[in-house]
Amino acid sequence: MATTPLDELRRRAEAIAAETAEGYVLGDPLDPRTTMGPLVSSHQRDTVRGFIASGIDEGAKLVTGNMEPPSGLDKGYFVKPTVFSNVGPDLVIARSEIFGPVLAIQPYDTIDEAVRLANDSIYGLSGAVWSADPKRALSIARRIQTGQVFVNGAAFNYLAPFGGYKQSGIGREFGEYGLEEFLELKAIQLPAAASAD
Repeated sequence: MATTPLDELRRRAEAIAAETAEGYVLGDPLDPRTTMGPLVSSHQRDTVRGFIASGIDEGAKLVTGNMEPPSGLDKGYFVKPTVFSNVGPDLVIARSEIFGPVLAIQPYDTIDEAVRLANDSIYGLSGAVWSADPKRALSIARRIQTGQVFVNGAAFNYLAPFGGYKQSGIGREFGEYGLEEFLELKAIQLPAAASAD
């Protein structure tokens, strides 16, 4: 079967994602060589492994990683960085907040389709846009329905408000908007003819 330019792009994206995922060094977060630590609990580890099982069961292409514990890490709640490709928009791994090292690659043909896929979720905590054209990336970021959008690998900014849209997060933390959550506001309603004296 002949390959198409789209097949070649998909193969390249899979190869880059696999190389990146396989390059993480799992281990003790206090060890300077470590680039990925454990998950917070055995419950979260098992939840993430359940998402990986779901991706396999639903027919997504497993590019790298799996549910098996990483070798040599007997203590801690580790999950191998896992990459799926050919992830349809109705798959559980495409519609969930996994909070673990699982990447679901979803193909798209146009920017409008990519934005539609990104926004077709009940969640909206954070997103990212990458483009060789910074103005184009910014215009796409404005269309993404998430509380934060990172453009071209921007660093996390603790002065910016953090929180989600839809069913991701309540309110905002950090920055001026985060401080407002500690304030107690009062509105006093006066009749139109009353004086404020």
